[in-house]
Amino acid sequence: MNPKYSFPCSAALLLMLAACQSSPKNETPKFALDGEDYSVYSENVPFSMEPLVSPIVGNYTRPVTDFGAVGDGKTDCTEAINTGLKEMSSLGGGHLVVPRGIWLTGPLYMQNNMDLHLEEGAVLVFNPDYHVYPIIDTWFEGLLTKRCASPINAEGVNNISITGAGTIDGSGDAWRWVKREKVTPFFWRDLLARGGCCNKDSSVWYPSEIVREALSKSDLNVIRQDLTDAQWEEYKVFLRPVMISLRESQNILLKGIRFQNSPAWNIHPLLCKNLIIDGINVFNPDYAQNGDGLDVESCENVLILNSRFSVGDDGICIKSGKDEAGRKRGVPTRNVIVRGCTVDLAHGGFVVGSEMSGGVENIYVTDCTFLGTEVGLRFKSKRGRGGVVRNIHISDITMKDIVTDPILFDLHYQGLSAREVMDAGLEKVDTVAQPVDEGTPAFRDIFIDNIVSCGSYRAMYFNGIAEQPISNITVSNATISSRLGIMLNLCDSVSISKVNLSIAEGDPLVTQMVSNLQTDFNEQ
Repeated sequence: MNPKYSFPCSAALLLMLAACQSSPKNETPKFALDGEDYSVYSENVPFSMEPLVSPIVGNYTRPVTDFGAVGDGKTDCTEAINTGLKEMSSLGGGHLVVPRGIWLTGPLYMQNNMDLHLEEGAVLVFNPDYHVYPIIDTWFEGLLTKRCASPINAEGVNNISITGAGTIDGSGDAWRWVKREKVTPFFWRDLLARGGCCNKDSSVWYPSEIVREALSKSDLNVIRQDLTDAQWEEYKVFLRPVMISLRESQNILLKGIRFQNSPAWNIHPLLCKNLIIDGINVFNPDYAQNGDGLDVESCENVLILNSRFSVGDDGICIKSGKDEAGRKRGVPTRNVIVRGCTVDLAHGGFVVGSEMSGGVENIYVTDCTFLGTEVGLRFKSKRGRGGVVRNIHISDITMKDIVTDPILFDLHYQGLSAREVMDAGLEKVDTVAQPVDEGTPAFRDIFIDNIVSCGSYRAMYFNGIAEQPISNITVSNATISSRLGIMLNLCDSVSISKVNLSIAEGDPLVTQMVSNLQTDFNEQ
């Protein structure tokens, strides 16, 4: 027994503890190492960050079948898995193991000192029936609102992990609406056969009329009207949850798992500290509405390592709240390292914003690859957000077949993807300065080095605001091939040095209201 914990002894309790003992020492360990040293990743970064170790969970191991779970894809395992998490946590914690099989469940609640471990071949599938997910108060898209409880919830807990070689599936297709332009004619035919409804021009399919109605009352995806409890229940199917909600928790590890098919965002750490994400795979179909991969919001001390993303919205995204609500919370995301990650399909490979009203600082991104994303490095905000984004260091990035821009700053975010903005001709430059106030966003002190990008529409696009231009941005040691060159609007103190630029048409550099510009690039 772990000497940190003391329990009353009884014959029944002793038998249970004996059954929980970990595997013999001569067996090959199958779990992530407790207290594994990750300090090497915070060495030699351009800011001070405390070294991280993986969480230390309890000593005991039990399969979910001990608590009545059945992996036949039909039996509801919600009560069994939650009981296992609670009982083992009360005894000091440990590894709750999900063996090979298909395990149907509703919302799960992580407990202190617990590892939820999915063995190879284990598939945890969440119930597509929205009725089983209670409505809770939470944050979504940077605003305090009501949503359905997430498939996996961790709130106010410490020393938790989700590990293994299995798959977690959020049954997101039961919740999301779909834009016709993003799917094949055969897929669209099958959607219509499911029922639901469409908008007037049949360009969007909704799971129900209620979803379409609720969207008309929402700010993007958040209803900002005062509703009664009965009205919230009426709109429940619209209140899509993030799949993995980690809220106000510390010492967290996600390792090895495939996370897929989320109702909204896939993984959402909020107000968390000491988070390690290592070697996970995050997948959503490219039509998945708001199907972000990872949204790190108002968190501190985060490692995102050796992971792969292919999703329907932004891949790896840094946030800190939206508008007045985010500024009032006032908790920046800081001390984040992203290393060795690949993003295949996404609106942006690495993204800051647009909900960054609490600020973002001390970010280091290196040794990453973006393949076919709409944007490579995407920075987005708008007037009214406020917040300061600063001290961002990005290096050693490889990009191929980027749809719009390998590097994009846009402080006129319209709630659309960069491709949608470009295709609709909605890019705008506003040269009229407005008064600077708490809602004026600031992006400054951002350093990008050693970039290779092959195949994009433009080489770079910086689009700031007149009253507070994007400032002190450095791009160096880059090789970029694109159709068009570099476009800079409303910027101050931009340095573009040692850049090899190969463009198919137009001028290599177009500027508007740019001051203190230094360039050193070769057009090929």
